Amino acid sequence: MTVARIALSTKPFARPAATARGFLDAFILAGLVALFLIIFVIRTFYIPSVSMVPTLQVRDVVLVDEIAYRLHPPAEGDVAVFSPPADSGGADYVKRVIGIPGDAIVIVDGSVYRNGVAQRESYENQPPSYSLAIRDYGIYVNGRALDPRQANVPPRSMWQSPNHIPRGFYFVLGDNRNYSDDSHVWGFAQTDGVFAAGPLAARKVRADFVGRAFFILWPPGRLRVLER
Repeated sequence: MTVARIALSTKPFARPAATARGFLDAFILAGLVALFLIIFVIRTFYIPSVSMVPTLQVRDVVLVDEIAYRLHPPAEGDVAVFSPPADSGGADYVKRVIGIPGDAIVIVDGSVYRNGVAQRESYENQPPSYSLAIRDYGIYVNGRALDPRQANVPPRSMWQSPNHIPRGFYFVLGDNRNYSDDSHVWGFAQTDGVFAAGPLAARKVRADFVGRAFFILWPPGRLRVLER
């Protein structure tokens, strides 16, 4: 009986140790998952300019889902991080996807038309002061075609239609329309391969869509999910 009582009395003292080990295992697992996400799935991106105001302010830090565009192509309305077809010193850009392959894009009287429908853009800081049309195998701004030597406007052989965005290319704009270098300046963003045209084409620089920005991480007062 004495042995039995001793054995019974020691059981409660084993539980805290087991519980502590359980918490430690969970903590280690959570740390490993977080490390995996940081290394392979999510990265941070610092906002250096006013081009995406009011959605993104200078010195904001956003989280970018790097696996998103490995699973599906960029979608209209995405806030995307990508390698630009301009000489950026290797820095990525962040802009909003306005048009996807097959879309017809026109900007007139301050309104953006996608496939003939005026877009309701609550995120826009001010209407664009320029006119634009994708037509005749080119991007025309204020009636003049962007020069393929200076902008990523692919050769006619890569277009499926003269007035629609070619396959593999995307039309992107900053939300701060009149204070953003974007597709109305340097042509289409491109998902992969060597840039088709523009200053980086001759240097065989490769295009890439890095990922979709989905959350403002910093500063704390601006924590929020980025919506389309």
